[in-house]
Amino acid sequence: MSKPYAGTSPSLDDLAALAEAAFAALPEDFRRLTGDVVFRVDDFASDEVLDELGIEDPFELTGLYSGVHIGHRSVLDPSPGPSRIFLYRRAILDEWAARGDISLADLVGHVLVHEIGHHFGLSDDDIHAIEDAAE
Repeated sequence: MSKPYAGTSPSLDDLAALAEAAFAALPEDFRRLTGDVVFRVDDFASDEVLDELGIEDPFELTGLYSGVHIGHRSVLDPSPGPSRIFLYRRAILDEWAARGDISLADLVGHVLVHEIGHHFGLSDDDIHAIEDAAE
């Protein structure tokens, strides 16, 4: 369970710490398979990203995977650079406040694992099917 934040909104650093804790709590084999992924917390996705995804309301995007997923990498291709997982603080906080049925730590962990799923090449439908089967 996450600590209360004494009336102030959790900062970018607070969410980054929750994401690091969520990642550290994942099974070691899973973390090792994830490889070198850079995690970043921003308030919102950039206008460029939102436009590219066709999203008008920045509160609709809580996280994003950016990179070449593991299944499409080849040793013959040039190095794709690091894969990145973005978590968007304001959208996450908005969802957390609206839901009221989940801790902030659990929601951050959920978004993080969802984006790691994209890193492994899973679609949103694949990830939702796995989540539904786990319930």
